[in-house]
Amino acid sequence: MPVREISEAIGARSDELESKTAPELLAWALATFHPRIALAASFGAEDVVLIDMLMRQDRGARVFTLDTGRLPAETYDLADAIRERYGLSIEVYFPQAEAVETMVRQHGVNLFYKSIQNRKHCCGVRKVEPLGRGLHGLDAWITGLRREQAVTRTEVRKVDVDTDHAGILKINPLADW
Repeated sequence: MPVREISEAIGARSDELESKTAPELLAWALATFHPRIALAASFGAEDVVLIDMLMRQDRGARVFTLDTGRLPAETYDLADAIRERYGLSIEVYFPQAEAVETMVRQHGVNLFYKSIQNRKHCCGVRKVEPLGRGLHGLDAWITGLRREQAVTRTEVRKVDVDTDHAGILKINPLADW
């Protein structure tokens, strides 16, 4: 379905979707988009809550994460604990090794401290490109975004068209938490 049609369809149901609780919205999203839906998890508090809600509804739900190559050990420990607790297979997307090697060779390991341009380049290599692979083939993805997280997120809708990623739907069940 083209982005415009998706946007219009969601717009018509916007109030209904905004009024749903997080578990209700997850149930709707799973019923509507399964199997072409996944939770993108970075293992922050919101994502752990969403994984628990998701596993209560569908033990076979797809969960993926991005391993930037710069994560703290605690992130890996938590991911392992979640895998064990829920019997969950978490898909892991890594940056392209050659792109990281070239970036580090040209700009250094901590390039993101040097300029905004370098920070954006680093995020593009380590996060944006792998995220694109994780989202490939999906009609919707679930995030832990909340309106109270930052001033840039105060307008986050519970369901929105993600124009940055081919117009798939972005489901934010915790937007109003």
